[in-house]
Amino acid sequence: MKLGARIFFCYMTIFLICFYFPIDFVLDNLRTRYLEGVEDPLVDQANILAGVIGNEMAAGRFDPNRWHAVFKNVYARDFSARIYDFEKRGVDMSVYVTDRAGRVLFDSTSEKNTGKDYSKWRDVRLSLSGKYGARTSRIDENVPTSSVLYVAAPIWVAEEINGVVTVAKPTTNINNFLKSAKPQISKAGMLAATAAVLLSLFASFWVTRPIKRLTHYADEVRRGKRVPFPRLGRTEIGEMGSAFEKMKVALEGKNYVEHYVQTLTHEIKSPLSAIRGAAELMEEKMEPAQRSRFLSNIRTEANRVQELVERMLELSELETLNILRKVERISFPSVVKTIIESKQPMLVQKQLKIDSQLPDEIIVNGDSFLLHQAVGNLIQNAVDFSPAGGRIGLKVSEQKHQIAFSVADDGPGIPDYAQKKVFEKFFSLQRPDSGKKSTGLGLNFVKEVAHLHGGAVRLENRPEKGVCATLTLPLV
Repeated sequence: MKLGARIFFCYMTIFLICFYFPIDFVLDNLRTRYLEGVEDPLVDQANILAGVIGNEMAAGRFDPNRWHAVFKNVYARDFSARIYDFEKRGVDMSVYVTDRAGRVLFDSTSEKNTGKDYSKWRDVRLSLSGKYGARTSRIDENVPTSSVLYVAAPIWVAEEINGVVTVAKPTTNINNFLKSAKPQISKAGMLAATAAVLLSLFASFWVTRPIKRLTHYADEVRRGKRVPFPRLGRTEIGEMGSAFEKMKVALEGKNYVEHYVQTLTHEIKSPLSAIRGAAELMEEKMEPAQRSRFLSNIRTEANRVQELVERMLELSELETLNILRKVERISFPSVVKTIIESKQPMLVQKQLKIDSQLPDEIIVNGDSFLLHQAVGNLIQNAVDFSPAGGRIGLKVSEQKHQIAFSVADDGPGIPDYAQKKVFEKFFSLQRPDSGKKSTGLGLNFVKEVAHLHGGAVRLENRPEKGVCATLTLPLV
């Protein structure tokens, strides 16, 4: 299982544990909480009525008939009270009063209950003993929602309990409140669950994003690509990434040195062998013309060794750069024109014609020296491989947010076996005129310069004849 999925499921497990049981507890105990909210005002009402009736009994003015008339008028009242989503249209509270023996003196629901013995009811029995009396009874034993809440208070006369007043409240309205509240709580729970899922997904994505960046970076490095180090933040993942990057740099430095020593040694073997062979032959007696030819050979091979070393130093310095040291605004057509002027002697010697399509002004950001070297290498390749009297096409054009500089020649083209090797170090094709090869570092240099400038370079055979080299760079 992937780390992101693990984090997601861990979040969901924590959410279920932390939210399911509290919500389930609230739903199970919601009725009790409503009953508590109703019981509290009933206690006040019972004690207020007990105080009023106690005063009437002490004064000998307690009249059950008058109380029946009052409640008859109350029950007959027609009103409308909007309590949030519930509309109340009548009084459903009832009251009964007992004497000190627990016999009914007054019952607001029916005069027929007068004289009945309520002393066994919990509310009356506890209140007569001076304790808090309350009970819940069902009107229909088979219907759980038919409960009625009874709260009693003792009637004190001359510091003695002279009876009990009980206030009763059906739980029908509570059932209505519960019917409305539970779906809302469930809906809120579902919304919270949905939000938890989305936030868990976001959190897993947020946590694993630096890891995915680091993995992508490692894959690209493994494929030999030069990619910038990703942003990983200041977390432990960032520290781990920095450690990996330092390790990569150290290993690359070691491998880089080993590789360059091997390749440079291999490339220098041939000219050194030629120099040694010529020097050994010159120790023998020979004609001045032959000696001069061997000296020229030694000089040529020495120059080749020097060029190899210098180009290797340039390329090695370029490959160790992560960013350009000097960035300035450069007129790209001006760079191309300057290079064409410098190549005029060679162009005249081979009778080559330049067909240029250069705009007046296209600005790029970069290192002027490196771009000059890269463009010069591409044009020099076209000069080397073009036949005498041929044409070289130069074109600079805008493509979306970049410029494309193309160099087309009339040469023999790139053989099939060399298509994938032209940008490799020390790989070179024989020049048609001399049959000699170059150092094989020029196109690799162009590739590194293009990469540092955020661009690319490609070579492809033209359908008609020759090769077209295209250098793309970001446009300012």
